[in-house]
Amino acid sequence: MMIDAGILGLGCFLPSKKITNSDLERVVDTSDEWIMSRTGIKERRIAAKEMATSDMGVKAAVAAISDAGLKAEDIDLIIVATITPDMAFPATACVIQDKIGAKNAAAFDINAACSGFVFALVVARQFINSGCYNNILVIGAEKLSSIVDWKDRSTCILFGDGAGACVLGRTSDRKILSSFMGADGSGGHLLNVPAGGSRLPATVNTVKDRLHFLKMEGNEVFKIAVRIMVEAANNAIKKAGLAPEDIKLFIPHQANIRILLAVAKRLGVPQDKIFMNIEKYGNMSAASTAVALVEAGQQKGLKKGDNVVLVAFGGGLTYGAVVIKW
Repeated sequence: MMIDAGILGLGCFLPSKKITNSDLERVVDTSDEWIMSRTGIKERRIAAKEMATSDMGVKAAVAAISDAGLKAEDIDLIIVATITPDMAFPATACVIQDKIGAKNAAAFDINAACSGFVFALVVARQFINSGCYNNILVIGAEKLSSIVDWKDRSTCILFGDGAGACVLGRTSDRKILSSFMGADGSGGHLLNVPAGGSRLPATVNTVKDRLHFLKMEGNEVFKIAVRIMVEAANNAIKKAGLAPEDIKLFIPHQANIRILLAVAKRLGVPQDKIFMNIEKYGNMSAASTAVALVEAGQQKGLKKGDNVVLVAFGGGLTYGAVVIKW
């Protein structure tokens, strides 16, 4: 018998340091007007030098566990979605498990770039539905400032740091109704960090050529992003037996305001149904939808029975969506 999987608790963490567009004007050849008109981003949060991805993940995790009314010992699985792990291995999820004292939890990371939190929710849901685990901590955490090339004005303006988390458990409240995941590996070259893996291990030349920083072909990513986010959302909505007009709120990955508005137009929904916090935080990769979910729950007056859609796309290329009945 399938068990309902729903959200027991939510939490997030955002570094206190803000980098505004005006600050970036002193670093690269850009302007507040140029950035706002093309991206909708006003500022982004940047973690302190000594703060790693796991440190932000811990703070979000503790908040989510508390919100769920649980203790760390009650968590039996931790899944961390990130492309900026503390190190190649061990998994950042294992680091967080130790730091919060979740001694009864298994732990692993997943890498689906900006789609990571959505993918992690889908994976966690299966473990709950099957009866394998009871309380799963799902975290999206990123320190993108550690892989951003601050000399590249086309990318450094876009990204920020942060973490969001939820506890998924056996409940019919805030229940996940359906999900959809997809990938197109032929587009992997459009958004990546070329060096640091087994293909291009770190050398003097890879460092000199700045190959350990994020690279993106923005125009190509933009064109694909709108289409695949709409596809992912529609597929998940259809699988839930719903239509776009049945959705109270869409919570998309916060990549670019023009992408978000284009997605709204293609879905045929008013802009006020699209949750946006991109102006404050920029693109936080896997943390974006996690933080947006937390803030939407706090700010948008969601009521029991409201249908909510999380939808994301990211490097890989990956894309996915989940439908939640609040």
